[in-house]
Amino acid sequence: MREPVTAYVGLGANLGEPVRALQQALAALGGLPRTTLVRHSSFYRSAPVDAGGPDFINAVAELSTGLDAPGLLAQLQALEQGAGRERPYRNAPRTLDLDLLLYGAARIESPALTVPHPRMRERAFVLLPLAEIAPRLVTPSELAAVAAQRIAPLPPTSLSA
Repeated sequence: MREPVTAYVGLGANLGEPVRALQQALAALGGLPRTTLVRHSSFYRSAPVDAGGPDFINAVAELSTGLDAPGLLAQLQALEQGAGRERPYRNAPRTLDLDLLLYGAARIESPALTVPHPRMRERAFVLLPLAEIAPRLVTPSELAAVAAQRIAPLPPTSLSA
């Protein structure tokens, strides 16, 4: 049995019912084998980056997991598929997007997985929620670099079903 690793997962959706999709995904993340949902950020509304379509709802989750990185990625992709995720083209609108951002201190470069996530430091929709739950992982200069990207926390009243 492997020692648990702290992993961070970016969540996003902009098709269907994105708030509900993220709520369901968070519940599902906590139910993954040998995995505990430690905490998650607030939900944020953000403009699509390098794409069109409706605004995204985004969050970041902290997990403690005994899964290895490829195993966790496979579980995340299965959750995306279960939510109806299609990949017709790069940055297409989506019902659910789950990105493995960080996996402990690991640096992974493979055809299937790159960790840390290669564009996470360029995206306000990753850095703001990550800074909310793990401020030591995001620098003020990184936040300043994405300050022009449109993003805002969702008011708690918009999270009720």
